Amino acid sequence: QEFAEAEAIRALEWLVGQEELLGIFLGSSGASLGDLKQDAGNPEILRSVVDFLVMEDAWVISLSSDLGWANSRLLDIRQSLPGGAEMHWT
Repeated sequence: QEFAEAEAIRALEWLVGQEELLGIFLGSSGASLGDLKQDAGNPEILRSVVDFLVMEDAWVISLSSDLGWANSRLLDIRQSLPGGAEMHWT
């Protein structure tokens, strides 16, 4: 779980560096940049970041390429975060 959280933080850091994509995330989540900074270690926030990123294949591919990850790594991270094994698509 600690490893998954550390890797999810790396994904969050990547997201913060993607200005346009970050704006989409903030708009859709209702979070502010301050919220992300304050709660960056919160597993629920990290899971929401991962859930957001896996919504679009292009985002997964870009992040994976930039971080040197396999494209499936985000899903593995999600599964390892608290509550991550539960998928709700409604």
